[in-house]
Amino acid sequence: METNLNKKNSLKHVLFGSLIGTTIEFFDFYIYANAAVLVFPQLFFPGSNSTVATLESLATFSIAFLSRPLGSAFFGHYGDKIGRKFTLVAALLTMGISTVTIGFLPGYASIGVAAPLLLMLCRFGQGVGLGGEWGGAVLLAIENAPPNKRAWYGMFPQLGAPIGLLLSGGTFLLLTDSMSNEDFMDYGWRIPFIASSLLVIVGFYIRTKITETPSFENSKKEKEEVKVPFFTIVKSYKNQLIFGTFAAITTFLVFYLMTVFTLSWVTSDLGIVKRNGLLIQLFSVLFFAIFIPVSAVVADKIGRRKMLIIATAAIAVFGFFFSYFLSTGNIVLLTTFACIGMVLMGFTYGPLGTFLSELFPTNVRYSGASLTFNLAGILGAAFAPMIAIWLAKTYDVSYVGLYLTAAALISLISFFVISKDEHKF
Repeated sequence: METNLNKKNSLKHVLFGSLIGTTIEFFDFYIYANAAVLVFPQLFFPGSNSTVATLESLATFSIAFLSRPLGSAFFGHYGDKIGRKFTLVAALLTMGISTVTIGFLPGYASIGVAAPLLLMLCRFGQGVGLGGEWGGAVLLAIENAPPNKRAWYGMFPQLGAPIGLLLSGGTFLLLTDSMSNEDFMDYGWRIPFIASSLLVIVGFYIRTKITETPSFENSKKEKEEVKVPFFTIVKSYKNQLIFGTFAAITTFLVFYLMTVFTLSWVTSDLGIVKRNGLLIQLFSVLFFAIFIPVSAVVADKIGRRKMLIIATAAIAVFGFFFSYFLSTGNIVLLTTFACIGMVLMGFTYGPLGTFLSELFPTNVRYSGASLTFNLAGILGAAFAPMIAIWLAKTYDVSYVGLYLTAAALISLISFFVISKDEHKF
């Protein structure tokens, strides 16, 4: 089959189209993560003590991970049946509308218990949108890629994660620096949620200019379409679905431990001011962004599976050093810790999308890759910040590191036992 770029899709459109969507989606996703730590405990859960309020807020954060597989199944179905382009546009709009709505929600003081319930509903919508977005964006890139550069093409949508995080964290930092705490808590926190509508408009325009991928068009010509992709995956690709999910959990866990948990821990338990906590996080994300393309280059040379095995083994070792770094309020040690964690995150996240996509054939690839990725999100991230906070407060912060090491060992085993069949593109 033809492996060159579709003549209707320029390289610029393919790579920028896959990157812009995930950047917007992850920006929307992460402004919620920042607000869940810095704002929502006071505005939506004011009746509890600070620890309980934070846990309740993080519980709403986890809802999106529970709804992401639903988005994967729904959008994946139509992505495999109708096409990648239409589905990507619909997923982007679902995420965007949910995010903008959060910016207009009244707090608990205005409407009582209805406030956190509406917040949960919007968070559910964010998860559904992102569940459909990620898989389609990755396929847009790698189904247009030459065989020897799939990891390189596949890392462009992955770059949306650090860029989205930089934009969201930078926005919160700018707002907290430029207004009083009272104004920020009153209306300032709403600005990034509402302003995301501008990014959604840009993403919508770019996505509508992109045509279908060559792999999907060839699959349609060869009449390889299946009636219900989800059932086909469960029946014929159980090994890939189950062990692909467990292989990816460490990627999610290390990221949310390095962002949501660490930001909460250093600001609430180590006494670091919120501004410094955000600065540490933003600086470390630069290493995340740098090592995504580095990992893609290496993965195209030595193989995606081997690259991920090496990265996961390094994360398992890293877990033993949590107590050394997070038991101190030393800014240098905390920054070093965050940067090391994000380097490892870049190495595991860069080739992951390509690896998961290669586990499934074209006619169920959107559904299969999306479901695998987002089921891993439930196991690796949905409750990770809450579990980590509970472990740290009940026992010791070293147990959070052991939690990460245990997950990494599970992922390592999965990489070795997962099916090694690679499907055509």
